[in-house]
Amino acid sequence: MPNHKNIVDWIAGKKLPLFWTAILSGMASLLIIMVVLQYRWTKQLSELTEARIESTLQPLMIRWQLDFYGELSAICVALQVGPDSGTSEGWNDYLRGYVDLSHELRNHESVENINVKSDLIKNVYIWETSDRAVPRLLRLNVDSAKIEISGVPEDIRALLARLQEKSSSLSVGLRAWEFSDSSTGDRSTANSQRSTSAWQPGDTMTGWQFDKDIPAIVHPVVNHRRHSLRPSTQTLDKQDPVDWIVVVLNLDYIQRRMLPDLTKRYFSGREGLEYKLAVLARGATPRLIYSSAPEFPSSKDGSLDSTMNLFGPPTQRVEGNFWQTTRDSQALRHEEWRSFSAPVWFPVIRYTSKDGPWMLLLQNRAGPLDAIASSILRRNLMTGSVVLFLLIIAMFLVIFASQRAQKLAKLRLEFVASVSHEILTPLTAIYCSGQNVSDGLVQTKTDSVKHGSIITGQARRLINLVTQILLFVSTENDTSPYTLRPLQVLGILDDVRENVAVLVEETGFTLEQQVQEGLPYVMGDLSALSNCLQNLISNAVKYSASNRWIGISASVHKAERHRKEVRISVQDHGSGISSLDLPHIFEPFYRSPKVVDAQIHGTGLGLTVAKRLAEGMRGRLSVTSEMDVGSTFTLHLPVPSGSCMLK
Repeated sequence: MPNHKNIVDWIAGKKLPLFWTAILSGMASLLIIMVVLQYRWTKQLSELTEARIESTLQPLMIRWQLDFYGELSAICVALQVGPDSGTSEGWNDYLRGYVDLSHELRNHESVENINVKSDLIKNVYIWETSDRAVPRLLRLNVDSAKIEISGVPEDIRALLARLQEKSSSLSVGLRAWEFSDSSTGDRSTANSQRSTSAWQPGDTMTGWQFDKDIPAIVHPVVNHRRHSLRPSTQTLDKQDPVDWIVVVLNLDYIQRRMLPDLTKRYFSGREGLEYKLAVLARGATPRLIYSSAPEFPSSKDGSLDSTMNLFGPPTQRVEGNFWQTTRDSQALRHEEWRSFSAPVWFPVIRYTSKDGPWMLLLQNRAGPLDAIASSILRRNLMTGSVVLFLLIIAMFLVIFASQRAQKLAKLRLEFVASVSHEILTPLTAIYCSGQNVSDGLVQTKTDSVKHGSIITGQARRLINLVTQILLFVSTENDTSPYTLRPLQVLGILDDVRENVAVLVEETGFTLEQQVQEGLPYVMGDLSALSNCLQNLISNAVKYSASNRWIGISASVHKAERHRKEVRISVQDHGSGISSLDLPHIFEPFYRSPKVVDAQIHGTGLGLTVAKRLAEGMRGRLSVTSEMDVGSTFTLHLPVPSGSCMLK
């Protein structure tokens, strides 16, 4: 805790620079540390927010994909392709499966959690191309439960032509799309090797392939009528020619019902969809299958939050061991196909991860995740910066207030010392005169008049000092009851000259007055205006040296907004006011160091009171000064509208 001497030193300003330098340096260091930590923590928070959103998004996408995939897989499971199919009688197995699927007569426990609508399937065809010079197209009629010969519909003509080209052998049929989607021979070779390695004899459940343009799913079916073996001994060969089962999907149902339902199920929130979602058919000319928002996706959307190949392999945690076991299993017996069951995500539709026929595109409703994270980062940084900025402002305000308080404390101490001296001097004179009278030293009438004059003069000095202090207090608290009324400028000046006559006479000053003719009335309080001008004259008397002349002038001038004002100036030929002191002369208790060194008595309140009195009359006080030439204080009083002119 600082002792009395340190406090006095602080007030005197001897240790202030070093003290505040240390304080400011410490605060600046703390602010730099806070800025660095805030940026680091805000960036970490933004990254964690982005990671949290992504971690929430991925499971939703997987579940969305599995439900979509399950709808198509259910069709594949219902139309299971067994090793004994391929005969005319075998087509009835497909017909029965199709009818059961359409009427929902199958055992739901065989395929869990499947809710397939018959509207998803538009038509089911058998495309016989294995041993006929002219291929034949058969249609499975679900309404009549019959197999009918059908003409080739225009919308699947290109697909059937493609399948006919790939019907020479099973190995070629299983790579029908891989060959066509490849742009180079190297990729065709690589895809052929990949397909051959992934396919096992009898693993016909994995032979389904997807056509993105119609859309349709197809599967090659080995025709056994070319073999002389009995069905019980027949085995599949990669070089066997194939027919095709073609399931044409209802694109309108997918676009209007299936995809919107899945989107609402997984990506809706309290205020609607939280993500913009689209399904895009890739190819030379990409085609938009579905979009949850108008004009999405577009080049304006920037980066996407996530994409997914709808027919790519599921993640490891989704596929589990069951898929691995089934994929590597040997051929299943005919009777095993009837009782075969699999989860809805059983990957019966073949497509590699690089070949993305339909892609799922996602973007947050508010924009890309990286943009959202950047926005959160900017918002948090902006908020933190505002807080730090306010903290800096508060710090400087505290410093400013502290310095101002110390300055005022110093000025108040000087004021107390000055007032004490101003009071002590006249009291001493009064005491001495009274003591002389008491001791009987005053014998003649001349001595009595002399001592009486001393007592009255010093008493007047005390009265003026007390009045000055009371005026300051009243203006400080804004409690002065001004009575504004129209006043003549000459009347104001006459009252001032009468009140300062004794002071001017005692000090030997000459008071010269110059007033413009025809001055208008001004609004003001006579006592307040008189006190204001008396303070200015007293100030001129106090700070004028050998040239004992004071001039008072009054004139009318144009002011702002085409209004008029009366200017009453008090001029002296004193020492003048330096440019360093000029901005501070109206501050309470302020006294120039030059004046203090010259031991000129005063309280530092005269000009402060004069300025406040002028402002109380809706006017103002200005000053011009030149060193060793003199100073001019001007009281500006507004002229009320409609004021009459004096003649």
